[in-house]
Amino acid sequence: MSRRPVDPESLPYRRCVGVMVFNAKGLVFVGRRIFVEAGESWQMPQGGVDAGEDLRAAALRELHEETGIRSVEVLAEAPGWFNYDLPREVVGIALKGKFRGQTQKWFALRFLGVEGEIDLRAHGHPEFDAWKWVPIDEVAGLIVPFKRDVYVKVVDSFRSWAKPL
Repeated sequence: MSRRPVDPESLPYRRCVGVMVFNAKGLVFVGRRIFVEAGESWQMPQGGVDAGEDLRAAALRELHEETGIRSVEVLAEAPGWFNYDLPREVVGIALKGKFRGQTQKWFALRFLGVEGEIDLRAHGHPEFDAWKWVPIDEVAGLIVPFKRDVYVKVVDSFRSWAKPL
């Protein structure tokens, strides 16, 4: 039985939040995704927004679920929403088959804790199997190509925070 192609234009974008977390050295947190459907990739924490959920609260919730991090200060919010489209071959499959891609609201945060706070298994369903701090100019090159334009916009939006305290 073959799968019928899905027209991406017929599907909505999934509302999502993302966080760029800076440490005291001005480096950015990235995690290596466990699910390698698109090959090895590193990304910043991100996730869906629940119905009626405040965007800032969603960003903090997703950060904690994916990294265990709670000790943060909110620095900035990106001025708009950034969209990406899934590759055509996975439309109708990825994101539970319900979405053409994601529309994301991004926040910049400063990590105020100690690295022992970082726990990729803080939530029952880990998304990352490794993490590291990287210079902001390396972030966009680590993400899968179809999300790269969003990451370039996030880097541009928050570059001023990428400096040591």
